[in-house]
Amino acid sequence: MSAYTAPLKDMKFVMRELAGLEAVAKLPGYADATPDTVDAILEEASKFASEILDPINYSGDQEGSVWKDGVVTTPKGFKQAYKQYVEGGWGALPFGPEWGGQGLPKLVATPVEEMLTASNMSFSLCPLLTQGAIHALELCGTEALKKAFLGRMIEGAWTGTMNLTEPQAGSDLALVRTKAERAGDHYLISGQKIFITYGEHDLAQNIVHLVLARTPDAPEGVKGISLFIVPKYLVKPDGTLGARNGAKCASIEHKLGIHASPTAVMVFEKAEGYLVGEENKGLSYMFIMMNSARFSVGLEGVAIADRAFQRALAYAKERLQGKDLLEGKTVPIIRHPDVRRMLMLMKSQTEAMRALAYVVAAAMDFSYKVSDKSERQKHQAFVDLMIPVVKGWSTETGIDVASLGVQVHGGMGFIEETGAAQHLRDARITTIYEGTTGIQAMDLVGRKIAREGGLTAKAWIAEVRKLDSQLNAFPSIKNNLAAGIQGVADCVEFIVAEKDPNAAFAGAVPFLRLMGIVAGGWQMARAALVSERHLSTKESIDRSFFEAKIATVRFYAEHVLVQAPALRNTVVNGATGVMALSEEQFLAV
Repeated sequence: MSAYTAPLKDMKFVMRELAGLEAVAKLPGYADATPDTVDAILEEASKFASEILDPINYSGDQEGSVWKDGVVTTPKGFKQAYKQYVEGGWGALPFGPEWGGQGLPKLVATPVEEMLTASNMSFSLCPLLTQGAIHALELCGTEALKKAFLGRMIEGAWTGTMNLTEPQAGSDLALVRTKAERAGDHYLISGQKIFITYGEHDLAQNIVHLVLARTPDAPEGVKGISLFIVPKYLVKPDGTLGARNGAKCASIEHKLGIHASPTAVMVFEKAEGYLVGEENKGLSYMFIMMNSARFSVGLEGVAIADRAFQRALAYAKERLQGKDLLEGKTVPIIRHPDVRRMLMLMKSQTEAMRALAYVVAAAMDFSYKVSDKSERQKHQAFVDLMIPVVKGWSTETGIDVASLGVQVHGGMGFIEETGAAQHLRDARITTIYEGTTGIQAMDLVGRKIAREGGLTAKAWIAEVRKLDSQLNAFPSIKNNLAAGIQGVADCVEFIVAEKDPNAAFAGAVPFLRLMGIVAGGWQMARAALVSERHLSTKESIDRSFFEAKIATVRFYAEHVLVQAPALRNTVVNGATGVMALSEEQFLAV
């Protein structure tokens, strides 16, 4: 079984050449993000991922987390690995020094997060939810709550969760029934939550639950939801842990994948909770945490795709099967054209997804730190537009790539011992949690495009079109990117003008896929131009890397970007087919 190796060359290339690390490092507070420091961080993260997390990924999947009498035990090696994660300060990278963070850019934390996820997705889910909870508390918590919780959470001694879903309230949070009764300076929280990632575990001293609930006089629907901090153990005024709170784990789910990650059913029985922000504004606060999680889940798609590609590539180099078409001798399957086609699909799409995700991470840094308000708003608008694309397109593509990984293995891919099947099983949840692909697509079409008349989308379209005159040396890239961005432009006009919401939303998921493919093509075209520039100089460079990058971009243009016109037609013309049948006709035979 092959070991995970972080793709440091590509990560550094994307950070420096496409995402603009040098410009990010000039933002206020990011002076420490020097090339030497960033390289050292990535090298150490690579070692941690390869030497500590990867070796317990397969065994953790086979063993799984175990629940007994309300106590959850994680698989062998996880507790020790988490201790090393905390000692390495990995969770503190993107948070402010005032609470013990390292104050580094999101752009630097993103490849580290990719490595953790690629090497062991189940393990990475605990830090992922914790970081989302920290971000929400940073922006919306009182000073008292920040003082009580942030330092220990950023350190990693305490972990965080997000408690939204209930048995009757999945994506429709208007149906939340968990109650919050006022009790002096706190609230008593009662209710049940399901699908709570790391809702109970043995990795950390305390678990800080962020819980959506309703106060007795709250209005109906989403306008009546408040957000509360409900710790597993109460925190004394001196910061030490006190009595066990009334938050219990009733069971954990038996899942298709991510077996080592405990997904808990949580029961709150008059648990002591503390209001975050104001009453009845909990949903807006939770969306801060959810948007952070949506970006991270999109990055999971990138990570699982890269891990599946690495495993398939290693197998294809070793597996002797079939004859060479020209020489007639038995060869490794990587010599066969169709296996190479599948590997190139895996490689090119993974690199396109990584490039887009890192560019969005850099835009987040600009939206936080740029002094000019209008510039901050411009970067934030781009982030808002691209978050559903990063989440939806990257996770859907991650599943496709993981499935291709099984296919490259042939029959051995269907056997658990090769590890290929685990990547497909683990990837499958990514298009579901933190909002399904359909929800991401409706957010993209409804909130991010229709609501503002396509303003941000049109600005991005204009930016992509600036590349056209620079791509004359790469006709297939130039032509397919031009056709792709025209398809996006046509769809944006259709969405803005369409009066029937059913017609607009019927093509929402194909449109999201179109946006992802073209946004990935945009970054890949930029990568080709940068690579060409490096190859044209006399400087000492890794020529093989840049030549491979250009070949990979060409493949992406000719095998992936080429799909754009058909997707455009589906969006603009496909609503009739989607809405054609009555409910009764679905059952007609």
